[in-house]
Amino acid sequence: MINNIRNDRSAFTLVEIMIVVAIIGLLAALAVPGFVKARKQSQGRRILNDCRQQDAAIDQWALETGQTDGATVNTTGAQTYLKTTWKTQDLLGNSFGPSTMVVGTGQILISTATKSSLANVGIDWGPY
Repeated sequence: MINNIRNDRSAFTLVEIMIVVAIIGLLAALAVPGFVKARKQSQGRRILNDCRQQDAAIDQWALETGQTDGATVNTTGAQTYLKTTWKTQDLLGNSFGPSTMVVGTGQILISTATKSSLANVGIDWGPY
């Protein structure tokens, strides 16, 4: 009766399990930098998009209220041309500048701290 028990159980050996874990670790090490870069690109594009929307709102406000270049921006008035609230800070907590916004070039600017923290991810900041 004891002789009838099978001793040829199939199972993974410790070496095989270690090889699988090493392969998974290698794949994770290759994938994580790509995810980090994609996240930074996404943040940069969101910040740039927010700037463009606020810049367009200022332009629209200035056109409809007859403001000329150099006039101080009324953010409450320009707010009406946005679907969202007026943002004074970007996703990273840095403020949009300059502190006194005027109609014309440089209405909304992205801080240098934001640009440096999102450097080397392929974002073209343009005039901002």
